[in-house]
Amino acid sequence: MLRHTLLALVTAFLWPALATAQDASAPLPRVQMETSAGRIVIEVEVVKAPVTAANFLRYVDEHRLDGTTFYRAMQAAPGAGLVQGGVNNDPDRVLPPIAHEPTTVTGLSHIDGAISMARYGPGTATGDFFISVGPTLSYDAGRPFSVDPDGFAVFGRVVEGMDVVRTILASPTSPTEGEGFLRGQMLDPKIVIARAWRETQP
Repeated sequence: MLRHTLLALVTAFLWPALATAQDASAPLPRVQMETSAGRIVIEVEVVKAPVTAANFLRYVDEHRLDGTTFYRAMQAAPGAGLVQGGVNNDPDRVLPPIAHEPTTVTGLSHIDGAISMARYGPGTATGDFFISVGPTLSYDAGRPFSVDPDGFAVFGRVVEGMDVVRTILASPTSPTEGEGFLRGQMLDPKIVIARAWRETQP
């Protein structure tokens, strides 16, 4: 009887760890994004960046990204830079801001195809994101050359459709739209995100 009781207690204590290990080994969710430039498939890092990933998936599951746009393309070098999209502060779509998950905590990085949260200060990210074209490691946290010491929160990567992302990066921009350093980076016309959905529902 005592042996069975001890076994039950050990199992109870180990269960959360076993469940976490099982979750970590499960396939990461993927999101399909149908745009006016073509389809992009994003693998979402729910294990390494749980807060940021859950936020993005909520926007997807609640269809808050359907009908939004990619509205910015920043070319840092020929064929390299980033494209930005999302709700663009639309009050009818935006959800409360989330806690910041820096790359120094998640172990992720702004490699080619990384998807990351756009924000103002840390803890202000909502429903706007950007995709790196080529490595943009200066957006990582804690590097000597980081553009922001807190960096930006990577939460996944493009696994299909980087040709579409590169097409967006090379799309025409307005010479006058945008304030400050954003001038010349606003897409004209914008690339419509017709809809975004999970490949497999939870």
